[in-house]
Amino acid sequence: MKNYTKKILIILGLVFSFSCEDYLDVTPDALITEEDVFSTFKNTQGFVEEMYALVVSYEQQAHTFQDFLLGDDGFVDRPTKASGDIDAGRFNDVIRDNFVYLNNHYNATYGSTGNNSANVENQNNFNKQRPGVYDGSLRGIRKANLVIKNVEELDLMVNATQAEKDVILGQAYFFRAFFHNEIMKFWGRYPYIDKVLVDDFALQRPETYREVALQANEDYKKAVELLPVDWDNEPYGQLTRGENMGRLTKGTAYAFQGKNLLLAASPLMKGNNVSINTYDYDTELCEMAVEAFSGVLKLADQGRYRLATWDNYDEVFWKSSAPGAWPGSTEFIFAATGGSQGQATRFMTSGVSRAIHTNSAGYEVISPTHNFIHNNFGMSNGLSIEDDLSGNYGPTLFDPTKPFENRDPRFYKWHIIDGDVIDPGAADPHKTAQLWFESSTVKGAHRSNNAENIKILNNTGYMWTKFYPKVDGKYHTVWNPIISQYVGVRMHMRLTDVYLMYAEALHVSKGASVTPPSYSLTAEGAINLLRTRAGIPNVNASIVADNNKFMDELRRERAVELSYEAHRWVDIRRWGLAHLDKYKRKLALNFPENRSSFTESLLIERICEFPKHYWLPFPVEQTRIYPGFTQNPGW
Repeated sequence: MKNYTKKILIILGLVFSFSCEDYLDVTPDALITEEDVFSTFKNTQGFVEEMYALVVSYEQQAHTFQDFLLGDDGFVDRPTKASGDIDAGRFNDVIRDNFVYLNNHYNATYGSTGNNSANVENQNNFNKQRPGVYDGSLRGIRKANLVIKNVEELDLMVNATQAEKDVILGQAYFFRAFFHNEIMKFWGRYPYIDKVLVDDFALQRPETYREVALQANEDYKKAVELLPVDWDNEPYGQLTRGENMGRLTKGTAYAFQGKNLLLAASPLMKGNNVSINTYDYDTELCEMAVEAFSGVLKLADQGRYRLATWDNYDEVFWKSSAPGAWPGSTEFIFAATGGSQGQATRFMTSGVSRAIHTNSAGYEVISPTHNFIHNNFGMSNGLSIEDDLSGNYGPTLFDPTKPFENRDPRFYKWHIIDGDVIDPGAADPHKTAQLWFESSTVKGAHRSNNAENIKILNNTGYMWTKFYPKVDGKYHTVWNPIISQYVGVRMHMRLTDVYLMYAEALHVSKGASVTPPSYSLTAEGAINLLRTRAGIPNVNASIVADNNKFMDELRRERAVELSYEAHRWVDIRRWGLAHLDKYKRKLALNFPENRSSFTESLLIERICEFPKHYWLPFPVEQTRIYPGFTQNPGW
């Protein structure tokens, strides 16, 4: 039998420098045996824990600055950043970028040649970080397969109860599916690796995304059967009782099972890179997704999860009961673990001008684009700005000369706009947001680049604050330094997301107003739950009656509720919208200090062609290892 060193826990190799064979076929040195690793629950769970560490934190993954809004929702004023490469269609540069969560933050630039001490230091810093989506997922897949082989097939876990074996296997099956899904979201159809690979092997890409998703679905189904509802209620969870929030549960497996099926059913995946129709879904997969999401919603009805109220919504994102603790939201389903206070702070402040929250200089902010806000954050009557202006649904509220008035309450909750008081008690004149812009030399203190103090400020006329602390009417500022008391958390999955995906899948499979066999809630009802929480009216009946209009409204609701949570780039691609002009043009809103006029200005027009810019390319060397591993279209 093979022997293992402790380093089997971190399968060595660097993505895009080596092939997937280098990750998946490893011959370890002999120090400890498989029987040692997998004989007890404690030892095996220690092996499983490292799969949690391979889950990528999109918002905290970068070396210094979080550039994680890669869709039409954010703008970073440095074209060489990952979002700039995506906007320019330079996807080969994206997969080589050290400062994005998609890869492992290493390339030949750092420490590969010579003895330069700075290069060595940079290499060491980068290697201390987590791997990215591609390399981390391959490591996670191999680790999951090792667990399944040794616990289920070889039955090495002899000193454990059946419940302990079940939860170990439940985690392994979940992670095997999850890590495949992480790659598939960005690179598309990918071979489903369901065994420990040794010696020579060939991984051919499947013909369709659907067939891989169905294989993942089988693993999620096993995970649902094997995982507990709550670790705190199980004997094996008692040693960590009260600290099990981030562990996999039955609800987690249901939620990601549904997401896997919905993504596979989406227009991009159904069209298989040949054609695309934004309203054309795979209805069979949507029906399966509804059933999976229903499992989560039933657990919510039993008290396992609960939608946050409007008054405690901050608890989902940053507000916690103790300094430095994670937010304690009842919506939590799954998130990446780890990170440091410094990383968390950079993430939490990434949408706010640095003149407000720090005296340091040099790092960019992610400015929310005017196009994203204007197209999605609608009016207090529940209508989009476009529908409100049409006059087809009642009196018009939107006034182009007063664009910040009468808006959806979520617009005010998650943004700072010109004139907002940031800190009522501060003496500094910057306590009021100054986001007006007349010209490169005439502008507010928080708008665009400020050459005098080298702080990179705001480019679009808005700041976003979803994860930014505000207590007793005061934001975190240099005058009110409270941010170290909180940890902002961007979740991979939360309950609001489940309701939105349930509504989307149900609308496709049954319609907006039909209750499925698996759960007693319509798609219309699910969306209205979220709107009621925000204090806006239900979806207009005329919109509900029009299938395509209701889908548009459902997507707009998703954009608002999940704004700045790093779902947008995946969504506009899977819906087949990313190549349309509306989603390619990133805009700013310019206006003078007295707000006498408002003008949209073009920041950049993204390069996006279908199907080329819908998937990241594989490195060329990856596609030349053996026949059958084909490149994505256009690359």
